[in-house]
Amino acid sequence: MAPRKRSRHVLGFLCCFRGSEHPEITFKDSSVPLQLLEFSLPIPPADELNARFAELVDELDLSDKNRDAMFALPAEKKWQIYCSKKKEQDDPNKQATSWPDYYIDRINSMAAMQTVFAFDEEEMEMRNTIVEGLKTALRTQPMRFVTRFIELDGLTCLLNFLRSMAYDTSESRIHTSVIGCIKALMNNSQGRAHVLAHPESINVISHSLRTENVKTKIAVLEILGAVCLVPGGHKKVLQAMLHYQVYASERTRFQTLLNELDKSTGRYRDEVHLKTAIMSFINAVLNAGAGEDNLEFRLHLRYEFLMLGIQPVIDKLRSHENATLDRHLDFFEMVRNEDENELAKRLDMVHIDTRSTSQMFDLIRKKLSHTDAYPHLVSVLQHCLQMPWKRNGTNSQHWQLLDRILQQIVLQDEKGDDPDVAPLENFNVRNIIRMLVNENEVKLWKDQAEKFRKEHMELLARLERKERECETKTQERDDMMRTLNKMKDKLQKESVELRHARDQVMELSARLNDLAEANGLGLSFPLPPPPPGGPLPPPPPPLLGDLPPPPPPLLLYDFPPPPPPPPPPGAPPFFNCPMPPPPCLLTTGSMRRKAIPQPSHPLKSFNWHKLAENRIGGTLWSEIDDLRAFTVLDLEDFEKMFSAYQRQQKELGSNEDLYLTIRKVKELSVIDGRRAQNCVILLSKLKLSNEEIKRAILQMDEQEDLPKDMLEQLLKFVPEKSDVDLLEEHRHETERMARADRFLYEMSRIDHYQQRLQALFFKKKFAERLAEAKPKIEGILQASKELCQSKRLKQLLEVVLAFGNYMNKGQRGNAFGFRVSSLNKIGDTKSSIDRSITLLHYLIMIFEKNYPEILNIHVDLLHVPDAAKVNLAELDKEINNLKNGLKALESELEYQRNRTRTSEDKFVPVMSDFITVASFSFSEMEDLLAEAKDKYSKMLKYFSEEEARMQPDEFFGLFDTFLQSFSEARHDLDNMRRKKEEEERRARMEAMLKEQREKERRLKKSRAGSVSEEVGEFDDLVSALRSGEVFDKDLSKLKRSRKRSGSQLLENSRERAVSKLNY
Repeated sequence: MAPRKRSRHVLGFLCCFRGSEHPEITFKDSSVPLQLLEFSLPIPPADELNARFAELVDELDLSDKNRDAMFALPAEKKWQIYCSKKKEQDDPNKQATSWPDYYIDRINSMAAMQTVFAFDEEEMEMRNTIVEGLKTALRTQPMRFVTRFIELDGLTCLLNFLRSMAYDTSESRIHTSVIGCIKALMNNSQGRAHVLAHPESINVISHSLRTENVKTKIAVLEILGAVCLVPGGHKKVLQAMLHYQVYASERTRFQTLLNELDKSTGRYRDEVHLKTAIMSFINAVLNAGAGEDNLEFRLHLRYEFLMLGIQPVIDKLRSHENATLDRHLDFFEMVRNEDENELAKRLDMVHIDTRSTSQMFDLIRKKLSHTDAYPHLVSVLQHCLQMPWKRNGTNSQHWQLLDRILQQIVLQDEKGDDPDVAPLENFNVRNIIRMLVNENEVKLWKDQAEKFRKEHMELLARLERKERECETKTQERDDMMRTLNKMKDKLQKESVELRHARDQVMELSARLNDLAEANGLGLSFPLPPPPPGGPLPPPPPPLLGDLPPPPPPLLLYDFPPPPPPPPPPGAPPFFNCPMPPPPCLLTTGSMRRKAIPQPSHPLKSFNWHKLAENRIGGTLWSEIDDLRAFTVLDLEDFEKMFSAYQRQQKELGSNEDLYLTIRKVKELSVIDGRRAQNCVILLSKLKLSNEEIKRAILQMDEQEDLPKDMLEQLLKFVPEKSDVDLLEEHRHETERMARADRFLYEMSRIDHYQQRLQALFFKKKFAERLAEAKPKIEGILQASKELCQSKRLKQLLEVVLAFGNYMNKGQRGNAFGFRVSSLNKIGDTKSSIDRSITLLHYLIMIFEKNYPEILNIHVDLLHVPDAAKVNLAELDKEINNLKNGLKALESELEYQRNRTRTSEDKFVPVMSDFITVASFSFSEMEDLLAEAKDKYSKMLKYFSEEEARMQPDEFFGLFDTFLQSFSEARHDLDNMRRKKEEEERRARMEAMLKEQREKERRLKKSRAGSVSEEVGEFDDLVSALRSGEVFDKDLSKLKRSRKRSGSQLLENSRERAVSKLNY
């Protein structure tokens, strides 16, 4: 079979070709059968004929069954059909009405004019002819007509026309024809999808139900009923009816339809057709979409129709005795009876009279008796008694709200979706049920979850601490191995140099001996001593004369000089922060003791600067006697106000204050309040006890309990001398001390606490500081080498120098070189022809043409951007800080070696290993910095720049700026070229499109034919719905098998075949 563009499932009741006969296809404008037409062109080969015929059939958008029938035609008929369509395309007399542009323009003009002018019957007929022509074109024209109509937004044009219709137009045949155009558009799969995807199309179509024109109402109801059977269309129809309720000011939904169903017009034929269309629509709404397999939804929607009084109307309609109408009435009652029987089975009843409130209440009460739900039923009834009510119905909204809530509880599925389109917003039944679960169970799970969360956090903290410890140990081991390897290499190198020097000395000694013997002096020079570890040479013979002794042997190892002797006891300076001396004891040898009253408990201190007694004489203070004031002052009140113990402020003298004073544990705090608060916050973040912090500091944090940021914060809370003095006064009351006070007191007991902290912080930060400085030094070194070695840079400077000498005259010309800073002034010179072109742009164009290698100059200068960011002064400062830190660390290490240590103190072994590795790494860094400075100095001379006036960041920054400007200029040129190419391409495309439009205008032909007049799927669906054939299968079986969602009582599921369209 020939290839197909689309595949669609077709309704079982759709059939256009019956039997085995091939259809007789006629032209639209002729009644002559196609078999009688003559064709002059010879029939092509079978493959070519099938390919051409497949393109033609795809244009017609036929159903699967009709496509198969078309491809089953004999070759002669296929060729006849193809030739007829070809003849139409080549017809030069084809009118403009074959294109949708014509119809859209005419309908837009009609919509604009009908609000200004009143048309007579002749003009109405002429406009109806235009709309009818569009309807015929949508049915008969090829697929590209419909596609073009959709692209030009023809649907919006029709909907706007429906919105703006005057009353006369809405009651005329034009209204019916416009609805027919939409129906014809939906008869095409692409058009149907477009209509359903439009956000307002179904709503606007429903507005036409308000007209008095019976044919228009029937057409609208047929469209809405058929849309119910299309996937995704049922909910759109319900939404449209809710929209129409507001539009037509209906009291309830579907009220207009029930009024039309009950109304009698006296015109039997029109009346029967309209009532048939209404009943077919009601059956489609009830049984399609969610109603296909949801008993609750069908009952819910049917109750809505029953409340409007549809049952007596149905009994009244039986009098018309119309077979088609009776078929729809029978189907409505059959489905209602089955649903009521199904509901009765679920409730273990034979029949339920839903019109009897007392029977329904008795059934509910019977089912819920002796269950947990019965108290809630009673509560609902009790609260319903208290609901506001009046006979005039002004409070009906409360009952409407209750009705909506119950409906939504019944209809809402497990996903929270509502099949009806009028639910309460933000009302999710499933979520509310979840909120009503047992609170004790929820609380139990929450407590258990909180417990697991805390355990998880503790495990994570321990794991993080262990990982940090492992990472630090691994890093130290790697650093130690690298340092040992480097020291080994350096030792081997120095050993080779020592052997070489010794060989030279032996050679010189031998030559001197030879010369002495030749001159008859008889002198002898001793050989140099062997290297360490080797056998000792025999003693040399005694020297003759006054010859100087041989040079001393070279040392194999180059150790740094030993550190200076330790300073006298009293804490050597460390990192420029001397350790506070121990508190001084009061001496009574030369000072008078005053008879000052003593407080009953410790008081807060007054930080003053006391004058010595020898400075009092002859001053104001010699005339003052403070002892007289003590006889006047209330010292007991003073003690309460300025006690060192912290307690909550209470009314002085009250019984409660006295009771708390006795019962409550007093807390001693002598540290500044803000400082103490910040210290407590820091300790809470550390999550370590004072003992653990002390152990970590003594062991130099081997377990990695103190992160770097915490160490930095701890350095801000080193006990000051005044703090230590105050804390020493209360050393016997440590149990009463506040948390911050006790922490500072216990840390002050560690010898050289501040120096230890600084040493530990320096150790943790050393590798990081070294890693930050090394890339900067390497950047300067590598950038200096790149600038000196780049051939592309040299060639670029050569071209720039040539252009500069060519452009400049007089004293500014005839140059042999130029300053590097001149490179960044190249872009300042603009072209006289195009101001957007600079000298730099022109140079790049020259490089592209003659020196393509220069374009990759950035490859030669990879490290220049990094070197441009290095400030040499700051780098020198950082290196000096590291050097001073190492010196201070060595001094502290020497101090710790000379004092008695406990077994817990690991300062000496840990810091000895660290200094060994750190000193070697730092010496390498110093050598690298010296090499970089030397290379940079030579590079400045190479470019004829003054070293004293040009720092690395400034010099390399000139090249970095130039490279950026160079890259931007290349990008600008690329954009200019692309823009020019785009403009040229656009001009060519416009010319081609213009030529194509002219060609299409000349070849525009009507492609109408009897083949394209095949009835479409949507028309078939409307016809089946109108006649009731869509429900034939159900009527013949007299029952349906549907899937019952939520039903556990009935095992056999029922299923009803409802015809659908898949697009």
